[in-house]
Amino acid sequence: MTDALRTVPWSEGTWTTPPATAHEDGTDLVVEAVEGSDAWRHTAYGFVHDDEHALLAPLEPGTAVEVTFLADFAEEFDQAGVFVRADAETWIKAGLEFSDGELNAGAVVTLGRSDWSVGPVPSWAGREVTVRASRAGDAVTIRARADDEPFRLVRVAPFPADADVAAGPFCCGPTRAGLVVRFRRWQVGAADAALH
Repeated sequence: MTDALRTVPWSEGTWTTPPATAHEDGTDLVVEAVEGSDAWRHTAYGFVHDDEHALLAPLEPGTAVEVTFLADFAEEFDQAGVFVRADAETWIKAGLEFSDGELNAGAVVTLGRSDWSVGPVPSWAGREVTVRASRAGDAVTIRARADDEPFRLVRVAPFPADADVAAGPFCCGPTRAGLVVRFRRWQVGAADAALH
């Protein structure tokens, strides 16, 4: 699944909303989120947040994007992973989020309105985590893993096949200042051949 990946230079991306700080440290990108940053549309909460820190570059149909980062989260709603965006109402954020006292892997899929699915992964805390979004046909398949463990399926979600899409790493600090995320790699390659 990870054969023939191309590393994307951090300089190739464009921020949706600039973070508080971002700098390269060797080959890593270290990003500090702004307090209150998030991505959500309407469902259950009634609000719209469109100020996530997503560093995006074009993602063609039939390709996949992988983002690797250190899962060093400790406060409510700290989050990071992969962001896939067509426009303000059509996007997916997928990765890890600290909620209700533990680390969760999940995805928010937004097609006009957002939905959210999560599953606990407490053993991933403090480890290197890779989140992969694979775009094929009318779907995006999300997988994630810690270190070199096998990828786990997180979500298969509908997504417009003909949309112009950009994707890359993201982080948000909805409830606090000072969230710092160390991104290790950003890579692209061929889409996954199978859903499972």
